[in-house]
Amino acid sequence: MQNTLTIAGRQFRSYFNGPVAYIVICIVLLLVGVFFWSPFFLMGRTTVREMFRLLSMTLAFAAPAITMGLIAEERRSGTLELLITMPLRESEVIVGKFLGAAGLLGVLLLCSIPYPMSVSTLGNLDWGPVLSGYVGLYLQGSAMIAIGLAASSFTENQLVAFFSSFFLCAIFVALGWLLPLLPPALVNVVQFISFDSHFESLGRGVIDTRDLFYFLSIAGFSLLLAFRALESRRWS
Repeated sequence: MQNTLTIAGRQFRSYFNGPVAYIVICIVLLLVGVFFWSPFFLMGRTTVREMFRLLSMTLAFAAPAITMGLIAEERRSGTLELLITMPLRESEVIVGKFLGAAGLLGVLLLCSIPYPMSVSTLGNLDWGPVLSGYVGLYLQGSAMIAIGLAASSFTENQLVAFFSSFFLCAIFVALGWLLPLLPPALVNVVQFISFDSHFESLGRGVIDTRDLFYFLSIAGFSLLLAFRALESRRWS
C-alpha cells in the first residue's frame, strides 16, 4: 500500500511540475464556461444540467490528455524497465498511476464548482442533483482515466495512446446520442453500454447502484488490461 501511495503522490505532483495540469484544467473550464454561460440566460431556469452535460463531453478529451503519458512515456524513456525490476508489483504501479491521475481529475472538478455557486446566486438552485452530478462525473471520469491508462500501457507513443483512448471514450459518450436513430431491438443494449445513459440519472439526483457498478466495472476491467500489459512486459 505504501508503494502505491508513493507512486500516486509522485504522479500527482508531476502534473503540476509541468504544464499538463494547467493546460487541461484551463481548456476544460474555458470550453464549459463559454458554451454554458452563452445560452444560460435564455433558458430561464436555475439549473446546471447543461454544465454537467458539457463536462461529461469534455472529459472524453481531458482523460486521454491526462493519461497518455502514464505508461507510454515510461516505456519510451526506458524508466519502465527500471520500475518493473524494482521490488514493486505491477498492480502497485498501475493503481498508483491511476490514483495520481484520479487526483488531478478531482482537482479539475473542484475548479468547476464556482459555476454552480454563481448559478445559485441567480435563483434557488437544488444542490442535491448538483452533488450527485459531481459523483457521476467523477465516476465517469475515473472510468475514462482507467481506459486511458490501459491504452497508454500498450504503446510507447503518447499520441497513439491519446487518440486510441479518446476514440474509445468518445464512443462511450456518443452512443447515447444515437438511441433515437436505432431500431428498438438495439436500444436497450446500446443504452446499457452508453456512459451518457448511466450519467443521466445521476445528473438528475438519482443515485442508482447499477450506474455506480457500471462505471466501477469499466474502470476495473480497464485497470486489469493495463496490469496484464505491464505483467507481460516483465516476462518478455
